[in-house]
Amino acid sequence: MKILITGGAGFIGSHVAETYLAEGHEVVIVDDLSTGRREQLPAQAVFYKLDIRSDGMDAILEKERPDVVSHHAAQKSIPKSVADPLHDSDVNITGTLRLLNSCVRYGVKRVIFASTGGALAGDSAAIPTPESAHPMLMSPYAVSKYAIEQYLRLYQLSHGLEFIALRYANVYGPRQMPDGECGVIPIFMRNAAAGISSTLYSYPDMPKGTTRDYVYIRDVCRANVSALSCEAGQVVNIGSGQELFIADIYEAVCQAMKLSLPLKRAGVRAGDLRRSALDCSKAASLLHWSAETQLPDGLQETAAWFYAS
Repeated sequence: MKILITGGAGFIGSHVAETYLAEGHEVVIVDDLSTGRREQLPAQAVFYKLDIRSDGMDAILEKERPDVVSHHAAQKSIPKSVADPLHDSDVNITGTLRLLNSCVRYGVKRVIFASTGGALAGDSAAIPTPESAHPMLMSPYAVSKYAIEQYLRLYQLSHGLEFIALRYANVYGPRQMPDGECGVIPIFMRNAAAGISSTLYSYPDMPKGTTRDYVYIRDVCRANVSALSCEAGQVVNIGSGQELFIADIYEAVCQAMKLSLPLKRAGVRAGDLRRSALDCSKAASLLHWSAETQLPDGLQETAAWFYAS
């Protein structure tokens, strides 16, 4: 089938594009390269440099007529969403609605949406957190992702446009940039390689820092393959289901990089969730998927890429 990937020059999107190509699909990528990188584009993919809010999206969908749209383009920064909620809404909500309207006009059968697990789970009382838990909307970014899920339900009901929303945990792996918006692993690796100690922000009763759920990029790609043909109209957590302390992640990163640096400690960072992990039992039943890559193995592969790049 033909698959159009928005944000396909980014960390996750480029890996998903490569995976779809390896599975024998045609791939079209749309990315404005504001955060994505041209060198990450697979050579076999057709590429259009364009903002999803542009009127040009209509022309692309009319020309390419994809069967599926994999929607990864987004304003991804939680702090930026707090500082400028109008911009967050414009990119994430208005941009997606314009895309969905084009999908309806030009016969797209299914949209696979890159949603968020941790930002919607918030500080849930249920750890690991299932999809059925009431979302904790603690940032404009979380609001926009949840709103898109609801619009997708509406478009499936009103227009027959199928959807699958994949709520990612903290994705890590090769090509992830230490830009402060994509998790601590690339930041820890950058600092360690430069001989700089990283800082752990922690609550007084959580000396090892907060907890998060980490899932390797190759496993995320497998979930995106399964989402092509599974039952439509579903929201599905994609994570390891394991709750890991940030201090333990730092130690594992140092082991993978064969370095030893002390971890600096600081107090609470405003807005930090205390605990986060996703219940992924629905992914097992619906997608026949579970995370397979163990953290040490994933970090070894990521460190090898980091040193080679």
